[in-house]
Amino acid sequence: MASPRASFPVSRNVSYIGRFAPSPSGPLHAGSLAAALASWLDARAHGGRWLLRIEDVDKPRAVPGADDVIMRQLRDLGLRWEGEVLWQSRRDAVYQAAFDRLVAAGQVYGCGCTRREIADSALRGTAGIDGERPYPGTCRHGLAPGRQARAWRLRVPPGVERFEDRWLGPQSQDVAGAVGDFVLKRADGMWAYQLAVVVDDGEQGVTDVVRGADLLGSTARQRVLQGLLGLPMPRVMHVPLVTDPRSGLKLSKQNNAPALDTRDPLGCLARAWQDLGFAPLAARDRDDFLARATQAWGARFA
Repeated sequence: MASPRASFPVSRNVSYIGRFAPSPSGPLHAGSLAAALASWLDARAHGGRWLLRIEDVDKPRAVPGADDVIMRQLRDLGLRWEGEVLWQSRRDAVYQAAFDRLVAAGQVYGCGCTRREIADSALRGTAGIDGERPYPGTCRHGLAPGRQARAWRLRVPPGVERFEDRWLGPQSQDVAGAVGDFVLKRADGMWAYQLAVVVDDGEQGVTDVVRGADLLGSTARQRVLQGLLGLPMPRVMHVPLVTDPRSGLKLSKQNNAPALDTRDPLGCLARAWQDLGFAPLAARDRDDFLARATQAWGARFA
């Protein structure tokens, strides 16, 4: 059998648009590479476009130069993106416009609770997602006398959000019960991740979101926002997390996961492929590996 082609021309299937959206709080590590590889392969297997977004909406956590390092790592690994890179830190006006629409629709209210007050109220409630207790709605009907808004929350409508995850199968969540009214804008003026990602996915025409399973709990919230803003709801796939074999914790920048050494791109990609649960591939080099992995991914998911 002939080897798969090792070249990846610019795709023309605009019915599929995927994206990789790393936070520039440090370089890519093995965990973030597994998510990036899965996202890239899914886009390529569907003949779609793959976009790159730098999710630096939380500006104080962004490490200067980390975005450049991430882009160099992706290039070293052959994970090429299409179009212009989008930086969230440059999009305040876009997020403000979406926020204003929600305010005008009566879907936003100011919250004057301190973190301590929220924590104390949560201790008296029932556990929500992964032990996270829902916001009890203290300020939902107005701020207490003498209080000022410290954050702005979405007035979450009742009902169960159901969706199909392409890796994990049917999912459902009662957002109002499990999460409560969640923050859209923080006290320091920073936009919340949930609002920024929904607005960006909508504007970029993203049809498919492939990311780590640690973000599965955010999907129902994002679907609620997409519905309220009249935006399409992308298909989703949440892939397995890479964990530290010693601690069992997921690899992350917060847990001091070591940066990828992309001087051995084939080795990095082969490990990420196996971290996703696939059998090893016999490949000559980086591009041969990507071609074979795209073919194998497409046989399973396309």
